[in-house]
Amino acid sequence: MSEGFDGDWLQLREPFDARARAVPLALALAAALPARPRIIDLGAGTGALFRWLAPYIGRTQIWTLVDSDPALIERAFAEIADAAERVGWGVQLPKPRVMLVLTPVGPWRVEAQIADLNEAPGVLKLEEADAVVSTALCDLVSRPWVARMAAALRVPFYAALNVDGREGFFPPHPADRLVARGFLRDQRRDKGFGGPALGPAAPGFMAAAFRARGFSVTTAPSPWRVPAAVPAMGEALADGHADAALKRLPRPLAAQVEQWRRDRALQAARGRLSAVVGHQDLLALPPAMPKTARTIN
Repeated sequence: MSEGFDGDWLQLREPFDARARAVPLALALAAALPARPRIIDLGAGTGALFRWLAPYIGRTQIWTLVDSDPALIERAFAEIADAAERVGWGVQLPKPRVMLVLTPVGPWRVEAQIADLNEAPGVLKLEEADAVVSTALCDLVSRPWVARMAAALRVPFYAALNVDGREGFFPPHPADRLVARGFLRDQRRDKGFGGPALGPAAPGFMAAAFRARGFSVTTAPSPWRVPAAVPAMGEALADGHADAALKRLPRPLAAQVEQWRRDRALQAARGRLSAVVGHQDLLALPPAMPKTARTIN
């Protein structure tokens, strides 16, 4: 069973995700899709990727939101409906876990599938898909998981916001390296996908796996930039780093990590804590589709 995520955390990070994702890759994906694309969203959570990517696709489309957590799926439908109603679009619910968003460019159909993604791609209806997409997922999965996906797919694969290891909190702190070491160990533990998580190795390994299958792969940086003016996000990031580090470092080092946590929380409260978290977005197009440049700087 793969790990779950807190809906409030997903809500807090959504605007940072939206600003970070590489728009050129979204546009390249949209251009590669048919007139009425069918899209499978892996680890969809609260539907944030749908809310961001659907407007770039900009036409009638059908999405299947796949997640193991029914509560997140319910929240996704509620937040999609709220977002649609805020801009004056109609929403219909023809049956449970099916929604129609009535937009000026055509209806967007949203369906839900509750599934453990550790079993992917076997649990996915790939024969019905024109693309498989994800956000903040592929640094959690294992090498065998990516290899299976690359072998199974004959359609575009879009993976946004995969950590690349380039991150830091500002101002510097004497315990930064210690916390970072523990956090990295936690990133690489088994997250429920049949082996150690890729962590910062995800962008490079995914690119190699899909290129080996003949896909044209485009990557682009998509870093989070968290300003001191958003203390809730800075404190949440620091708290998550401290929690992860404490699980992976020897017990005698716990006092240093906890002091780092307290110092970072105080800096956030005073509007002095900022952070950068490096990510890479990836778009893999199958051999029959037009190729794009390999890297966008």
